[in-house]
Formats: sequence, C-alpha cells, structure tokens
Amino acid sequence: GHEGQPLVVGSTMYVHSAYPNHVYALDLTKEGWPIKWKYTPVQDDRAVPVACCDLVHRGVNFAQGRIFMTTLDGQVIALDAETGKEAWKVRNADPTKGETQTMAGLVVKDKFIVGVSGGEFGIRGWVAAYDLASGKQVWKAYSMGPDEDIKLAQDFNSANPHYGRFGEGTKTWPGERWRNGGGSTWGWYAYDPELNLFYYSTGNPGTWNPSVRQGDNKWSVSIFARDPDTGMAKWAYQMTPWDAWDYDGINEHVLIDATVGGKATKALVHFDRNGFAYLLDRTNGTLLSAEKFVPATNWAERIDLKTGRPVEDPAKRT
Repeated sequence: GHEGQPLVVGSTMYVHSAYPNHVYALDLTKEGWPIKWKYTPVQDDRAVPVACCDLVHRGVNFAQGRIFMTTLDGQVIALDAETGKEAWKVRNADPTKGETQTMAGLVVKDKFIVGVSGGEFGIRGWVAAYDLASGKQVWKAYSMGPDEDIKLAQDFNSANPHYGRFGEGTKTWPGERWRNGGGSTWGWYAYDPELNLFYYSTGNPGTWNPSVRQGDNKWSVSIFARDPDTGMAKWAYQMTPWDAWDYDGINEHVLIDATVGGKATKALVHFDRNGFAYLLDRTNGTLLSAEKFVPATNWAERIDLKTGRPVEDPAKRT
C-alpha cells in the first residue's frame, strides 16, 4: 500500500508511510542516514474501513520551513521541518461520513491545496485551500451542487458554452442525488504560474449504480481549471458523462507548450482511464484532440471534437 516518493530538501530526506502515516526526517550528511525526527499523527481508526483501494499516502510537501501533509482520517498538518513539531493541524474531512485522504496536496504560493477521497461511500467531493502560515481554510469548492458551492467564475466555460456553464451541477442529477455525487479529488494536481491556474480532475460519480442517477452527472469525471487565490473555476470539461464504468478520471495532467495547427498553444495532456488521450488548450479548456490509446476501448467509438462528447456504443450500457 505504499505510494509516493521521498522528498529531499537540502541535506534532509523526508520519508512518509502508508497508514498510520509516519513521517521520518533522515540526515543525509551522516553515514547510515540516521533519523533526525519521527512524527506519527494521532488518527481516528474509523478511517481504515472506509478507505478505498488500500491505505496509501502519496507524499508530503515542503514550503516556508515546514512539512505539509494529509492523513487518512482527514487531517491537514504542518510540521516544523527541523524538529518535526506540529505548527498547526486542521480537519478537512470526516471518516464517519466516508471521507478520507490519501493525496499529497499541492503548495501554490501561500496556500496548501488538498482534496478528498471517498467517492465509493456517498461523499460529495471538493478541493480546499489552507493558509500555509496559520492553517485557516481560505476557500472550498465542491465538485457538484449549486454554482456557488462549485465556485464558478462569471466567465466559466465562456469559450465553450456547449460543455456546460451554470446550473449543471444540480440539473444533470435527478432530484438531489448531487448531495452524494462522489467526484472525489484525491490525485495529481498541476499548476501554471503564468496563467495562475491549477488543474485537477474529479472522480467517478456516486452511486456506482448508474440507474439511480441518470443524466450527465456534472461535474464528476471532469477536468477543472481554478484560480488558486480564490478557488474560482475558469473552465471544466467532462470526459465521461454519466460514468457507468467507474473510469474515475483522476489521472495526471501534463502541461506542455505545443504547436497545434501551426499555432503555439499552451496545452494540457491527460490520459484517462476511459481509454482516450485528451489534448486541451489549458487557457480556456477547448478540446483539441482525443485519441484512443487503448485499442480495446469499446464503450465509445470516438470523441466528437465539436461537442466534446463521446460517441458511445449504447449496447455497452445494457
């Protein structure tokens, strides 16, 4: 269940573990790399039975002389990098509600941005930003629900209104199914400092049974671009509307400068578990290409670049 990798800052290596999320600081200047300090957070072990896909932890962060980490039971913690002493800790998630954390988080300027796991247990996913100095929550943005909860900017998806703009986080769900809509946010974020946007994906919709949530189920299985200062979403693109296959959508985003149609383009590359590789203009979310990279992908024939929607094989839903 171990994921992530060590973090080296100067002559110290910081190593983390799966649950119970030990953190070790190792002195690289001495033979044998002796332990400078060890930290083990006090956790609610009720997180263990509601943690999907092993008790993993994907890494720690360093900024402003501190180590920043999340815990399986939903805490966000800042440690003094020299001593391992707690600087602050806050609660971001509640395991009694099926919410856990397995992600590494992302430091952007003066904020630590984290998400949540638990799409299999009836949660409603979100991302939240915490002040590095104090631990105060600066903003929180949900994956679905009313526009004010998702934090949609006034120009949200203005370049591609056909992808969906306002009200989609509720009207694409039957009744109030969005309240337990999944869309967890446990994996890999990317940041463009020139555009001041960070990019991440949302996971599978809840419940797993698609028959009780007919509709596109926005904004699950979607790529978001947000302003890290305010949390406001500039654009979002949904890859698998009404996901019936648990394709999830969390996979990594690679930011590249590409030449597309002879034009220099700030692009985002995303290889999704639905079998398609996506290339988008990361300034506004325009889909530039979507090609199969898994030959056996058969749930959809192709992605229509004009609409952004998959051209599905209806038989695969029966």
